[in-house]
Amino acid sequence: MASTLLDTDREDEQEGRQLGGQMSFLEHLDELRRRLMRSIIFIFVALLFCWFVSDRIYNFLSVPIRRGMAAAVERPVPLQGVTGSETIMNVNALSEGSTGRYVFDQETKLGNTIIPAGASVSARVARGPDGQMGVFTDEPLFAGPNVIPKGVRLPVDLAARDTLPGMEDRLVIHTAMEPFALYLKVSLYASLCLSVPFLLWQIWGFISPGLYPHERGYALPFVFMSSVSFVIGAAFAYYVIFPPAVSYLLGLGQGFRLFLNASDYFDFIIIVMLAMGVVFQMPAITYVLSRIGIVDAAMLVRHWRISLIIILVAAAVLSPTNDIPNMLLFAAPMLVLYVISVFVAWIFGRARTAG
Repeated sequence: MASTLLDTDREDEQEGRQLGGQMSFLEHLDELRRRLMRSIIFIFVALLFCWFVSDRIYNFLSVPIRRGMAAAVERPVPLQGVTGSETIMNVNALSEGSTGRYVFDQETKLGNTIIPAGASVSARVARGPDGQMGVFTDEPLFAGPNVIPKGVRLPVDLAARDTLPGMEDRLVIHTAMEPFALYLKVSLYASLCLSVPFLLWQIWGFISPGLYPHERGYALPFVFMSSVSFVIGAAFAYYVIFPPAVSYLLGLGQGFRLFLNASDYFDFIIIVMLAMGVVFQMPAITYVLSRIGIVDAAMLVRHWRISLIIILVAAAVLSPTNDIPNMLLFAAPMLVLYVISVFVAWIFGRARTAG
């Protein structure tokens, strides 16, 4: 009885494989349409979620360029005071009772009064009526015909860790609609990143009918490895590749006044992060191809020269600059991933069989 059931299961699997391989052209198109509709719906739902946190995504992605711009325009001046013991204090290190002068680095609206950039007022760190620590005016502030009384809370976030004051570290927009388009673009790209596991699952579901039954079981490892690899690749671009690239590009602009367009910058950083996320798929794709039997370690080692040329060309295309150090910064992780892919193919490689 057990043998009969086992034979029946094998026949069903074989029939399913044959039916999958015998789908007509129109049936393939219908399957592709259904997969695309599911993917679009999922991306749209993710887009709605990302839109409500688009300001946080924007701030996160803007940190590298803000830091780079602040560093590019800074002009170190020795701190020379009256007593010689003067020090610069960090806002985040202030404690209750600390005093000093607060300088408005940009036009700020307090109540119905506009405070011009460059104005200053004596301030004190204290607890407000809500019990929260804040910075409050310690003297009246005169702004045209209006007077800001003593004890008004100033726009200082004592919990901030990435505060980069100054006009020089701000990105520029040119139209009133550009902020909306920018936040929408950031939300769209973020939704694509969130949708990567689902999109990979849909891609696998579309190609799986052409595989043997035992090969379809590689779907879960492939989706998991690809998703993790995408996140690692995007993080590598953000934390490792992008800061030196920004420093190099801004260094070329010394002597110029920096007015960087926000849309151009976000196109740049998002494309770099997405590109590195795709590049880091190399081991995951190699895993599937080696398990299926399409590639093996010997083939990857045999064609290493061609692969090296392809990697260098890809690094030249992806690199935002034409200098050799930044190109090598892009090429280095690809070479490491290629070596990892060789080991992956060596460990998991097998000849392709029907069972």
